[in-house]
Amino acid sequence: MKELRYVSADEAVASVMSGDHIHLSSVASVPHILVDALVRRARAGEVEDLHFHHFHTEGDAPYSDPEFEGIFFEQGFFVGPNVRANVNAGYADYIPVHLSDTQRLYRTGGIRLGAAMVQVSPPDADGMVSLGTSVDSSIAAVESARVKIAVVNPNVPFAYGDLIPVDTFDFLVKDDTPLFTKAYTEPSATDIMIGRHCAALVQDGACLQMGIGSLPNALATQLNGHKDLGIHTEMFADGVLELIKKGVITGRNKRIDTGKIVASFLLGSGEVYSFIDHNPDVLMKDIKYVNDPWTIARNPRVTSINSAVEVDLTGQVCADSIGTRMFSGTGGQLDFVRGAAMSEEGVSMIALSSRTAKGVPKIVPTLRLGAGVVTPRADVHWIVTEYGAVDLWGKSLQERARLLLSIAHPDDREGLERAAFERFGPHFHSVR
Repeated sequence: MKELRYVSADEAVASVMSGDHIHLSSVASVPHILVDALVRRARAGEVEDLHFHHFHTEGDAPYSDPEFEGIFFEQGFFVGPNVRANVNAGYADYIPVHLSDTQRLYRTGGIRLGAAMVQVSPPDADGMVSLGTSVDSSIAAVESARVKIAVVNPNVPFAYGDLIPVDTFDFLVKDDTPLFTKAYTEPSATDIMIGRHCAALVQDGACLQMGIGSLPNALATQLNGHKDLGIHTEMFADGVLELIKKGVITGRNKRIDTGKIVASFLLGSGEVYSFIDHNPDVLMKDIKYVNDPWTIARNPRVTSINSAVEVDLTGQVCADSIGTRMFSGTGGQLDFVRGAAMSEEGVSMIALSSRTAKGVPKIVPTLRLGAGVVTPRADVHWIVTEYGAVDLWGKSLQERARLLLSIAHPDDREGLERAAFERFGPHFHSVR
C-alpha cells in the first residue's frame, strides 16, 4: 500500500462549491471536523447554498442553524433531536424516503452529490477502510459524489462487510475524536409488559429486526429463554449485545449470512463499537442490501419489531410525526414490515404504549390532522401494547376496531367504542 497523504480539514473542504449537495456519514460517526471547516468558510463568505443529506445525526448540527440561512440547508432522510426544532421552524427540511431507497437517490442522480464527507477506520494491510458504525447510504454517496473526503479516525471500528479502497478518496483528513455513544436505556414497567407480549410472538430460530431504546431493551430482557435467534436489522445496540453474550443469538438458522449479525448503522455504548471491530461474525453493509424487503425475506421467521406515535382504529400507523410536526422519519419501518410479511413464517409487529408519558392516547379514532402514514393499514399485522397483542391482517375495518379496543388503555375504550359506533353505525356492536 502506498504512503497516504493527509491534508487539513480546511484544505479538504476547499473543494466544496456553492450549490453542492453534501452527504454526511451519520448517527455516531458524523465528520464534525469537516462540518466545522465548512462553518469557517461560511462565516468568511466563501460558500453558500449548500444542501446536507444524512440519516439522523448526533452532536451539534450547524447545517440546520438559522445563523446559516441561505448558506446551509439541511435536507435529511430522518429528523433527529438535534435538528427537530429547526425542521419544524422551516430553517431545515426533511426528505420522506424509505431507508432502502436513500442510496438509490444517489445512485440514480435523484440527488446529485457534489461531496461525500465520511469517517472511516485506518486502512488494513490491503488498503481497505471500513465505514464502521455508519455504512447506511455512505457507500452510494462515495460512489456518486464529485469529491470524496474521508476522515481517518482510529476510533472508527474496522467492521467487515462492505469496505472501500482508501485510494478511492480525493482527500484524507486525520482526526481522533471519539464517536458519539448512547447509554443503555432502562425499560419501564410498561416497556417490560410490551416486551413480554412481543417475546411471546418470537419463535425459536427467528431472525430479528429491532432498534434502540427502552422498548427494544425490554424485549431483549424477555428473550433470554429463546434459542438460536438471528439478527438482520438496520441497527442494533446494547440489548442485542447481551443476548449474544448469553448465547441466545447464534444465527445458525439464517439462510443467508448464516451465523452472521447483519446491520447497516449503529448507536450504542463503546462496548458495542468494540464488539464489531475486526469481528468476522458481524457484517456492516450497504442499506441497499440490509433494508431490501426481498433480501430480508430470504431468511425464514423474520420478526420485525417497530414503534409508532399513534395507530388509528383501522390500523393506520403514524411513526414519523405528531400531527404536522415532524418528529423522526419514515425510516426502514415499511422495508421490514414488508420483508417480514414475505418471509416464511415471518411476523411483523408495531409495538407502542397505550398512552404517552403525559397520558395522551396512542390508539385513536383517527390520526391527528397532518399525521403521516408510515405503515398503511393494508400492510399492518400485529399491534402490541402493554394490554396485549392483536393481529389485524385479513381483518375488516370493524373487526380491526374491535381488536384495537381490546388493547387500548382501559380508560380510553369507552370513547374509542363511541367513535367506532359513530363511524360504522349500529352494526358495529354485533361484530365479534
